[in-house]
Amino acid sequence: MEAIAYVPAPPVPLPCRSADGLMIRNSISSARASTLPSSSSSACPALSRGTVRTLPGHRGRVLPESDGLLPFSCCSPSSHSLSLSFSSSSLAAGSRCLRSHLSPVLGGAEPKLSSTTGGKSFLTPRILPGRRRQHLDQLLIFPSPTTRGHPGSSSPFTVRAALASDSLVATMANQQSLSRVGLVGLAVMGQNLALNIAEKGFPISVYNRTTSKVDDTTQRAETEGNLPLKGFHNVKDFVASIKRPRAIIILVKAGSPVDQTIAALSEHLEPGDILIDGGNEWYENTERRAKAAAEKGLMYLGMGVSGGEEGARHGPSLMPGGSKEAYQHVEEIVKKVAAQVNDGPCVTYVGEGGSGNFVKMVHNGIEYGDMQLIAEAYDILKTLGGLSNEELHDTFATWNKGELESFLIEITADIFAVKDERDAGGKSYLVDKVMDKTGSKGTGKWTVQQAAELGVAAPTIAASLDSRYLSALKDERVVAAEAYSALELGEPSAVPGIDKQQLIDDVRKALYASKITSYAQGMNLIRAKSIEKKWNLNLGELARIWKGGCIIRAVFLDRIKQAYDRNADLASLLMDPEFAKEMTERQASWRRVVQLAVGAGLAVPGMTSSLAYFDTYRRGSLPANLIQAQRDYFGAHTYERVDEPGSFHTEWSKLANSV
Repeated sequence: MEAIAYVPAPPVPLPCRSADGLMIRNSISSARASTLPSSSSSACPALSRGTVRTLPGHRGRVLPESDGLLPFSCCSPSSHSLSLSFSSSSLAAGSRCLRSHLSPVLGGAEPKLSSTTGGKSFLTPRILPGRRRQHLDQLLIFPSPTTRGHPGSSSPFTVRAALASDSLVATMANQQSLSRVGLVGLAVMGQNLALNIAEKGFPISVYNRTTSKVDDTTQRAETEGNLPLKGFHNVKDFVASIKRPRAIIILVKAGSPVDQTIAALSEHLEPGDILIDGGNEWYENTERRAKAAAEKGLMYLGMGVSGGEEGARHGPSLMPGGSKEAYQHVEEIVKKVAAQVNDGPCVTYVGEGGSGNFVKMVHNGIEYGDMQLIAEAYDILKTLGGLSNEELHDTFATWNKGELESFLIEITADIFAVKDERDAGGKSYLVDKVMDKTGSKGTGKWTVQQAAELGVAAPTIAASLDSRYLSALKDERVVAAEAYSALELGEPSAVPGIDKQQLIDDVRKALYASKITSYAQGMNLIRAKSIEKKWNLNLGELARIWKGGCIIRAVFLDRIKQAYDRNADLASLLMDPEFAKEMTERQASWRRVVQLAVGAGLAVPGMTSSLAYFDTYRRGSLPANLIQAQRDYFGAHTYERVDEPGSFHTEWSKLANSV
């Protein structure tokens, strides 16, 4: 029978302190105490002190931390052995101290020393996993004691022990007060994610260079339900307040601020700790940092976070990639913090390297396309259809009950209902007062750049990016509008006698078809990168975690997941039988809308490029043969023939001159 003995922390020490400052601490099971010499208490007082609990059959289990007990030893009463499980970085010093006190107790016999690495330490993964591989057991094998009252035996008496430093024992005793996770960066996203984590029952420590934000966050934690959140004004105390292995989420501006934050944290981190970058970061930066962290024994995750302020507070979509071991350590936290949908939390381990940040980047690129297409639908309905803001609100609210149901359609309907508080008459709508200049933070540009590098066509996403750039030229556009108006080329206006209901129905179908095209482009880009980097990404699972919490969440993402579940190697969403059928059914409306807009001089680059992508993709023959012939003519780039294999070059000019 095996037993584990527990003693109240801190345990009673043997009256010995080694040269390097390590103190031997021990306990003895009451089941074994009776076999020791009767004089043991005087020769080694610590062996008979303290309250001891013996729990048969509990090897390897951890007592609840709230009990305030630390497991220190196990013994086997059926044999002549006493096992004192401590923890140590200096076995030699401890063994000398053990010998000096236990040898007289056991008849003055000199023990033989033996070190092993196979024994279990009392430090469990839940307490200090980073040190598990550092623990060695020290075996002190005594000859069979036959004097001083010991019952004697033909077998040796074995003492198995390891050592623990005072600081390590103190750390264990303080585990209950430490936070489960830390977070650096308390702007809107960071503050709300921290409160979300605390609300889910995970004690969290927070830090920000601007200390007022720390104070604001702790105040919110108190007013929103006395949440288990602690704020710190310096990095050292912040890091020390987190349980090992420490998991620290970084939510600061991408680029050099992340590197600076990591540098500040690294001074106080230890091997086995985990860094999680939750910002919109360039994936190659993530891979560079992960490599540097690994050299220091740290683990690294790049985790995309989508959902904005509300999502971060109440449940975002999370896209972690990088160290699988790091993800497993924080999996319980992220699964509870993420948005919850009918088939699970909106989080999954994305893959290795910078895959998490790459997927979030493409997610944002799809978001660019989605927002541009909705803006174009609004422009057509308002400018050409003459719909009022009240009618626009009703239209988008109705659309949100059908196939277009999504977060972006929902908030668009809300926007059209908001009046301008500065209008004393209460008749103006705020959306009409918003400047028509759209900002961006770089992820759309990165997406388009990656599409170009990988040779993946993403015209809808590219058109949305170009539209943002053009919107920024507000002053130039105003001058251009005046100049062309003088040339009798005015701006688009409502089409007389237009059938509003027919227009609304056509625009709905055109928007839906364009959205499918945009998502197809984004998924193709992710698949291409996954193949290049050998990430083996699961596109269906990515569609699933986007169903809740994130900005592009939409009801039709469930159908995208089903498409990839049916065929994981699907070349394009446009080739899925169900989506292909829907595209075919909507293409007539799609064309009418684009034709109407182009004819009226109203730019719809997102819908136009989406339709062009669709028409190009579904054609077996394209005019690209002429382009390749031109390339061969001026640059001798060669060409392939449709009637036989191989590469060919023609002296086009000579042949042309001979005609």
